[in-house]
Formats: sequence, C-alpha cells, structure tokens
Amino acid sequence: MGNKNNTIFDDVFRTMLEKMPGLVIPLINEVFGTAYPEDIPIIQKRNEHETKGGEIITDSHLFVGNKVYHIECQSTGDPVMVIRMVEYDFATALEYVERENGKFRIYFPHSCVLYLRGKSGTAALELEVVMPDGKILEYHVPIIRMEQYTRDVIFQKNLLFLLPFYVIRYEKQKKELEENTEKLDSLLSEYHLIEQHLEETLLDRGKEKEYRDLIELITRISDYIFSDAGKARKGVGDIMGGNVLELESDRLIQRGFEQGEEQQALKTAQRMLEAGKYTVAEICMISGLSQEKVEQLKNKMASK
Repeated sequence: MGNKNNTIFDDVFRTMLEKMPGLVIPLINEVFGTAYPEDIPIIQKRNEHETKGGEIITDSHLFVGNKVYHIECQSTGDPVMVIRMVEYDFATALEYVERENGKFRIYFPHSCVLYLRGKSGTAALELEVVMPDGKILEYHVPIIRMEQYTRDVIFQKNLLFLLPFYVIRYEKQKKELEENTEKLDSLLSEYHLIEQHLEETLLDRGKEKEYRDLIELITRISDYIFSDAGKARKGVGDIMGGNVLELESDRLIQRGFEQGEEQQALKTAQRMLEAGKYTVAEICMISGLSQEKVEQLKNKMASK
C-alpha cells in the first residue's frame, strides 16, 4: 500500500493489477456479486495521497463498467486499516466529484481488502461518520480472507488472482515439510495440480504470456515463504518452471535489445501474432523488431 508497507506481497499484487488486470474481474465478481465478463475493458488509475500522518501512499483504482473499484492487499493485521481506507476512498471520490441538480455529489469507490493471513475475524471494515445534525453515515468495506479459499474453490470460481498467495497457508509448516517426506509430497502434488490447471485455463487457450507471468509470480512468493526451507522451495520452484526473477515480457524486451538476435525476436513476434491479441506496436516493443519487419512477418503468415 504505502511506501512503508512495501513488501513482496504488495509488489506481486500491484504487478497483477498492472500487467494482468483481467485476473481481478472474477475477484470483483466474487466480492461484489457482479457478473462482469473477464474481457470487459478496464481503465486503471494510480494517484498519490498524503495521509494525516504525513505518509505518501499510492492508491490504485480501476474503472470497470461505470463503477470505480479499489482493492487493497494486507499481509498482516492493521487496527487502523479502516481509517486508511476511508482516507484513500474519500480522496478518490473527490477526484470525480459531479454536480447534479445544482448540488455537488461525490461517489465513493467500491472497495475491499484482501487479507493474506488469518482465517477468522470480521467480514468487513466499518466506520461511522457522524454529521453535525446527528445523522450517521455508515462506511462499509468488505474483507476477503485468503485462507478461506481452498485450491478447489479457487479453480471453480476462476480466482487465479489468488494463486500467488496460496502458498502462505504453508508458512507455519516449513519445518514439517523439511522433515516429513509425506507432507512435502502432499505440497508438491498440490502444486502439480495448480500448474496443470494453469496449463488448461491459460496455456492451452493461447494465453502464454499470462501463464508465464502468473507462474513466475507464484514462484517469487514461494521462494520468499520457503527462503529457509530448501526442499519445499526447490520442489515448488521445479514444478513452476524454476526460479525466475523477472516477468517473461520484461525478459523478452531485454533479450531482444541486448542480444540482438533477430531470429529469436522473429519467433517471439510470431507467437504474439498467433495469439491474436497484441497490436503491432506491442509486438515491436516486446520483440525489439521494427514495425516494417513485424508487418512483413504478419503478411507472410497471412498468406500461408
């Protein structure tokens, strides 16, 4: 959330919002009871606000349909979380103030908090705003708790957004995983199923970039959680494709420009053209090829 709370969890959360925003749609549908299709257009906004404590925080919110959504991620409990949320939401609401029937009106975003740890607690953050005339406004922010979602439920509801954080449920079992072969095998079997599910839902449907990026984010958090549990870290890492430090799209950019291997760049461009979801400009950016070469490749593929 803010600079002081910037963790690997927050980094992965922000990366998914920015690079894979489509994955958040099933989560929004789950929390708010909506039925948005996964390919609905999403507009992302990021703004900096200063809290009453002087902390500069970066707020991220999404336009989906005609509504604004604000989702935050918390790895640990925060007794004043509701205060922070109302600060963010009020600042966001003021940015989109409207004048209706001669009166200014502000619309609070639809907000929720994803808690990565803890199975129990309240279902929502709540706060009362008492107006000078005594009227009370109820501020209500739903909570979604990671540990309440089993692997099967995540698959059933297509909540792939939650998968990088799934490994957190094993962090208190690290010693057992290192000493008990059966428990370790159970963990690895679960991650085999996760990887197979991602192959079926993403890779087999031509979503190679989403598959690779999500696999790598899962690996990043697994490496962090099992930093002192070598067997578990290596096992999950091997299943998920190895320890990768950069997103695949970022590696492709670096490889294209640093190595200058046109053949590799052409293969990358061809895969992206076959996927049918990238513009020529995006393909040029990722592959490092010129627009002319991408157009030539596109025409060549079309003539076959």
